Amino acid sequence: MNPFRLLLRIPKTVRLTLAGLGLAVLVWAAWDLWWPRHTDMRTFDPDEIARLDTAMWRSYYAKERLTLFLQLGELLRKQYRLPFLRSQVTAWHAARAAFVFKDGKQRADYEKALPDLVAFYADLRKVGNIEFDPNRAARLELEWWIIHRERKSHPPRDLDRALANTAGEVYQQPSDSFTEHARLRAQAMIIRDTKAEAGGVTEEDWKEIDRLLHESWRSLGRAVK
Repeated sequence: MNPFRLLLRIPKTVRLTLAGLGLAVLVWAAWDLWWPRHTDMRTFDPDEIARLDTAMWRSYYAKERLTLFLQLGELLRKQYRLPFLRSQVTAWHAARAAFVFKDGKQRADYEKALPDLVAFYADLRKVGNIEFDPNRAARLELEWWIIHRERKSHPPRDLDRALANTAGEVYQQPSDSFTEHARLRAQAMIIRDTKAEAGGVTEEDWKEIDRLLHESWRSLGRAVK
């Protein structure tokens, strides 16, 4: 049967109600995605962000892509106050970059994650109150990813410095402001890596990683305030 004729059989009041609901959804989606937003990037709950950070690490290493995507969206709503749909779009860029990188074998492969990292940081720049360079932030982010992946060929403190440089660009402060944040975060990464290489990361290991991430995010919170 012709779908148009089926539509005409629906009572007019129902059709008008459905049309009104559809229009309301479109207006809400447009408002969510494109209405100008402004947020203070220095104001967030470090313990809540650390909790989500630990959860995202676990999802990433377990290759749970959908779970990681949903967790990223939640983090963006809590840390940067992004509205729902916008947080999902931004989370999509971050999650895709992470798994493009994860599947890479060399720098040329890793750099394929850059477009999504730039898009991710550009989304944050649009709503944030700090005038950082999304392109530079994306490159610094990718650099610490690479150093972390290839840490055995780098001096011990290279990862710390790379993490501090990324935070320094995003918050437009000297990277030295984030030395403690970076050191604690790098320490958590090394525990995860060494335990995985030794046969597996236990729940006790994850508790220690979570503790270090809480300390790291608290340190960053103090530094930006």
